[in-house]
Amino acid sequence: MTQQAAGREATGAKINPWHVAQEQFDLAADRLDLDPSIRRVLRRPRRELTVSVPVRMDDGDTQVFEGYRVHHNITRGPAKGGIRYHPDVTLDEVRALAMWMTWKCAVVGIPFGGAKGGVVVDPSRLSRHEIEGLTRRYTTEISVLLGPDSDIPAPDVNTNAQTMAWIMDTYSMHVGHTVPAVVTGKPVHLGGSLGRREATGHGVTFTLQAAADALGVKLEGMRAVIQGYGNVGSHFALSAQPLGIKVIAVGDAGGAVMSEGGIDAAQAADWVQRNGSIVGFPGTRPIDPGELLELECDVLVPAALENVITGANAGRIRARIVAEGANGPTTPEADRILQSKGVFMLPDILANAGGVTVSYFEWVQDLNRDFWDHEVVVAKLRTIMFRSFDEVWAMSQREKVDMRTAAYLLAVDRVAQATAERGIYP
Repeated sequence: MTQQAAGREATGAKINPWHVAQEQFDLAADRLDLDPSIRRVLRRPRRELTVSVPVRMDDGDTQVFEGYRVHHNITRGPAKGGIRYHPDVTLDEVRALAMWMTWKCAVVGIPFGGAKGGVVVDPSRLSRHEIEGLTRRYTTEISVLLGPDSDIPAPDVNTNAQTMAWIMDTYSMHVGHTVPAVVTGKPVHLGGSLGRREATGHGVTFTLQAAADALGVKLEGMRAVIQGYGNVGSHFALSAQPLGIKVIAVGDAGGAVMSEGGIDAAQAADWVQRNGSIVGFPGTRPIDPGELLELECDVLVPAALENVITGANAGRIRARIVAEGANGPTTPEADRILQSKGVFMLPDILANAGGVTVSYFEWVQDLNRDFWDHEVVVAKLRTIMFRSFDEVWAMSQREKVDMRTAAYLLAVDRVAQATAERGIYP
């Protein structure tokens, strides 16, 4: 990181996630001594689409929202990546998320490239009817990219199975027949996969299990702190609790709470579903959200948005293990600080790859019209997450580098090899 960038982190200035993603790539490319031509290709997105999304609101007025769809790389297969609805979405954020998806797919060895999409909107201010209209028009605007062999969206922040159903239906209406494989993360009765909703959270847990085995530590009795109790954070807690891991603090957009005696995962998920936030959960006391990440614990799971662990607060992190449930929650400067403190990092492109892995399972099931039992999905996911951890761990030990660097070395090398073998057309 440049001195100027480090200074921005230290002062708490807004960090550009695209710059973070490029720096992480550069570190791996330098160590791999990557061919300069391939480096130039992989350092920037393959294509970017910016669209205007007009929506007829319930009061009859028309509002226009801005949307994006970015393909970072499609060398190893169709573009794959979620769509988020958030007022702070930027093109640079979508670029970063698309690049991270490329590496994530490569780390777990599934034949997808990286993509991401987003619309600049606060969905909490829209009715269900308005969100449906937004989704269908956004789908229409990016439909030149979509297809089961070209670009397959999935849910992300503030989108869900219903959103995917609307996207699938809109695309299917355009082509004149039903195409379940154009999206993943959709309702099961529309061709979705069993186990998809909880896959990202379960993948974090599987990775943590593999790490505990490698480090020779016990999961039982570990204390966990979770930032974000949506789909990822809640399902991590639900799958970690039976292993003896005790969740002692949870935070979300509404605030943060703590209970040294432990927070029941299922009851907390039900509370958030009914109340919209973890705040006020019985048996807990409120804490400053800014202190949440700095609590003493065994496992810290940032499962919200990017750039929450920075050079400004990394020195105060007291977790033994950081398992990244979110995409890009830790900046490069923070990485260096955590590494110097001996914190063991389970990087996002490994730890939260369970979602895209089961998305791959869903895509395969849709294409083959052959659907699997829940037990089969979970077993396949576990196998891939443990195998992927072992490969990254082996790289870390062989090259004597931290786990994020090891994951990037593995991923970038795989994509670079595929790029070199395919060559540059024409």
